[in-house]
Amino acid sequence: MVRTRLAWFIVGFSVSAAAISQFTWRDLSNERYALSYNMNQKFEDLEARVLNLESISPQNPNQTTQVCL
Repeated sequence: MVRTRLAWFIVGFSVSAAAISQFTWRDLSNERYALSYNMNQKFEDLEARVLNLESISPQNPNQTTQVCL
């Protein structure tokens, strides 16, 4: 009887640990995916802004820029 209780306790403990580790793994992988997606989106936005600035600058090559010291 003690062995049966011990066996069921070990099985229950193992199943609980597996469920907790599965939820933790999913949470960490979702967060990593979200971070990767967010960084890609920011780099795409930055690249679009740089391309926009590069396309604007050759239009006015005769303008002088004033540097404030």
